Amino acid sequence: MTITPLDTLDFDGEPFDVLAWSLALEPATSPAPRPESAPSTAPQALPLSSAVPVVRHTTTPAPSPTAPVAAGGAPADPISALLQEVRSELVTAHLSAMDVQTALQRRALASLGRDEHIARTDTEIAPTSPTWAEQSFAVMVDYAPATGLAISAAPGHPVVFELPAPATTMNAFKFLARTPITTLRGADLAALGGGEVAAVFGPAYDQEGVNPAIRLTDGAHGNLTEVLEIAGREGPWARGRLRATCRIDGPDPVTAATELAWQAAQVFAMRAGLQLCLAGARFQAGEPFEVTVSAPMTGPVELIADVVQIDLVPRPWLRINAEIRCAGEVVARVHGLTLEVAEEPGLPIGPEVGGGIPRFLGRRNAFGQRALLGEFHMTHSARGDLGIALGPEFSAYAGRRATRMPNHGLQLCDRVMAVDGRRGQLDAGSSHTEYDSPADSWYYLESANASMPNVVYMETSLQSALLLGYFLGATLTSPGEDFSLRNLDGSATVLREVDLRDKTIQQTSRLIDTTVLVGVVLQTFSYELAVDGEPFYAGESLFGFFNAPALANQNGLDNGEFVPTWLDSQERRPAVRVIDVAARRAAGTGLPCAVGHLAMLDRIETVDSAGAFGLGYLRATRAVAAGDWFFGYHFHLDPVMPGSLGVEAVIQAMQEWTIDSGLAAELVAPEFVLPVGVSMSWRYRGQILASDELMTLEVHIKSVERRRGRIRVIADASVWKPSMRIYELTDVAVELRDADAQPW
Repeated sequence: MTITPLDTLDFDGEPFDVLAWSLALEPATSPAPRPESAPSTAPQALPLSSAVPVVRHTTTPAPSPTAPVAAGGAPADPISALLQEVRSELVTAHLSAMDVQTALQRRALASLGRDEHIARTDTEIAPTSPTWAEQSFAVMVDYAPATGLAISAAPGHPVVFELPAPATTMNAFKFLARTPITTLRGADLAALGGGEVAAVFGPAYDQEGVNPAIRLTDGAHGNLTEVLEIAGREGPWARGRLRATCRIDGPDPVTAATELAWQAAQVFAMRAGLQLCLAGARFQAGEPFEVTVSAPMTGPVELIADVVQIDLVPRPWLRINAEIRCAGEVVARVHGLTLEVAEEPGLPIGPEVGGGIPRFLGRRNAFGQRALLGEFHMTHSARGDLGIALGPEFSAYAGRRATRMPNHGLQLCDRVMAVDGRRGQLDAGSSHTEYDSPADSWYYLESANASMPNVVYMETSLQSALLLGYFLGATLTSPGEDFSLRNLDGSATVLREVDLRDKTIQQTSRLIDTTVLVGVVLQTFSYELAVDGEPFYAGESLFGFFNAPALANQNGLDNGEFVPTWLDSQERRPAVRVIDVAARRAAGTGLPCAVGHLAMLDRIETVDSAGAFGLGYLRATRAVAAGDWFFGYHFHLDPVMPGSLGVEAVIQAMQEWTIDSGLAAELVAPEFVLPVGVSMSWRYRGQILASDELMTLEVHIKSVERRRGRIRVIADASVWKPSMRIYELTDVAVELRDADAQPW
């Protein structure tokens, strides 16, 4: 048909609004039967959070499947033929008008910078669960030649969803296993078709034999022939992209597009290691999705699949959008195809009552050793079902403020390898846990340090310890209470310099003692971090689990009195020199500054030859707002700034002072490292909340030490919230070294 110019396009009826459109078109006649490889059933779905509207593929009108047809394909009744032709033209015209108006409204939304809210109706769920093979090819569309792609609508309310924001360095999905493999040849795809995932991607993907359900399915109408690229943080959502060449093997373009997109989702899921979360896992299709075919699929075919979302909660899953191109032109699109990893029915997926692990839950570490709990459980401990993470006793905390691990980029414990202790016995116990530290982690990219910053040293050790105490049942002493976890005291020492990029950090934690009071549980731990079997960090720390009344009764470090900073307490204000950190960061010259999430300071006031030790004094402030990134990551339903970030802010002030004082000029190619052999200690008696509006810190330089190729600065420091002094730090140290300098 001929599309009229846009300025004359019109039709009768209520104006079409894409924001309220429910795809509930019922074909006037029964749709043509699907190919056997694409059954009409659709599996139960995860909650939607992204999709786009269906754009229909219009074709030359074909006879209705129910109209009488004479030999040669023409309708036997001329009147029926005429009515059918008129109906087809009307339907096609209306659909074309709707497509144009949809595009206009999408463009208007984009110009406003708003997320798109599209309404859609799911397909009808079969009364019996489809098989895994059926789920693999369940699609939202039926092929009806008279109207292009017709929707099989279902009764009920439409599902409303939004397009997600692109991933950031902080919330980017971390693959469960690491491999250098980013391309796949035909033989590799054949091996994946046989379930040989570890043979293709490496031993880190071994799940103790071949899982028959985790394999690349073979399409009847389309198949991938070569994967040109698998990238973890590419694409418009920065969550991953897969590019592949394809082969079309059948005449049905809808099924071919579906099969190619499904295979792309399977390959990406295997590469990300989603199947490693659950023993006996299988792939299944999730919610209904949408297919658009706009031209024949002929000649060489290329597929580009972008990961829209990927997560481990409530079960491992990902959603992709895919384009299929011929000769550089897009001929088909698949929107919102969701792949889920499902557990073997009837088998436990987490600890049982008492914390016992009933069976191997599917996760091995990079050395082939069985883990008790894996990334799936740690993610649930941060922002999912605590019953899955720790056992049924913790399910009652759903929706309540409860002790949780930090989430996303601040979740720094991946696996529990062993626990020595019994739930309810809180006098002693130990655990061995692991954390994989990829080289592209946010903290390497944003730190001024040559390797891992101090905040991550502190967090990964403290998180492993708190997990041990929580797993053993510290809060189960009063299960009706809502407990918040706070770190109170600690000391830690760097034992050796080590580059931790792409290393697995092995964490050993030991519970020393537990004190149970009214509304408070106190626990003391020792811990040690090692890599390649050799320790590099060790310390001790005191944690407190507080109910709401106990948490509200905080007096800071000075028994409720407000003690001003040294600078504010001087009768005659001394001359102050300002270090403009923000300007230096913007210039990007000289030694690097902390940037991004780690940029905690913009301006530092200094007083030379002053302070408690007469060697220099620093004071800085940081505005605090509810939108600060760390409140969303630490903790779920209990937002508080990590104390380790307060320590990090002090370290950044000292680093900037070291540069500003000219100490770096003594070195040839200086870089910051964590000083070895200095025992830093801390006391926390309060926390920075979103309502506090301002954090203030001061630093008293107490020593500047020099060795060949190295400069070390040690200080004491304090941190304030508006009403009280809450952190006290002793022997905080920073160090500059030349790259070839001998150890201190």
